[in-house]
Amino acid sequence: MKKIFLVLIIFLPAITICAQDIIYKKNSQTINCKIIEIGLVEVKYLIPEKYKDVVMVIAKDDILKIKYANGEEQAFINEMYDKNSYADNKLNAIKFHVFSPISTTLAFSYERSLKAGRSYEGTLGIIGLGFDPLNAKPEGVYAKFGYKFIKNPDFYLRGMKYAHLLKGTYFKPEIALTTYSVNQIKYDFNTYNSYTVRQSTISGALLLNVGKQWVFDNRFAVDFSIGLGYGLTNIPKDDILGSVYQYGFSIEPNSGLAYTSNFKVAYLF
Repeated sequence: MKKIFLVLIIFLPAITICAQDIIYKKNSQTINCKIIEIGLVEVKYLIPEKYKDVVMVIAKDDILKIKYANGEEQAFINEMYDKNSYADNKLNAIKFHVFSPISTTLAFSYERSLKAGRSYEGTLGIIGLGFDPLNAKPEGVYAKFGYKFIKNPDFYLRGMKYAHLLKGTYFKPEIALTTYSVNQIKYDFNTYNSYTVRQSTISGALLLNVGKQWVFDNRFAVDFSIGLGYGLTNIPKDDILGSVYQYGFSIEPNSGLAYTSNFKVAYLF
């Protein structure tokens, strides 16, 4: 028993030193220490074997995680990207394209926040619902799907976060597809007579959009964007009337340049 007691006395300090908390910093460095306080913005700790009574401080933003002496771990996430910072934010939005009825279309979008600075958005447009001043009687549908990159602040202050997960300036790559049929007037230059034909169209485009979205009272939003890209259509290039306007977007007949603009109002839930 005396021998066992002696061994414990010899090795107890080493065991105590090994059973320490470990701070894992974001720069891959580690600190063996004893955590004494975790505040809102900083962590206080001791290094007994080096500085017995000196309290050291490290910013929480510099910490990846802490592994405690009992084996438990605590991860640290920047407040700007911590989902708990946005627990009261509504993450979904149903959007109405305000000017879509003027272009013989009724269009809606759905946006879902994935995490801070990221969301996706899908759009469905029903072609043929709305005003038809040319009496072209279009029928069809178009769809878009895009992934939003919402701009981070140019600089970061401790404790800073997004005003709302769906608010801010954004960049959105987007795929657009449309299929529809429409009445078109053709001319017979031999007889100088005109006649109407029913023309079917399939078009697609890859668009790069920039825009800004404003959120009001965590309930409503306004979204404005413009986009440029490249598009393809099965309509002959010399058929200018058919090639330019494709409802969900437009295509220049000769260059293939595609462009779009959108103004939407949204309800958040």
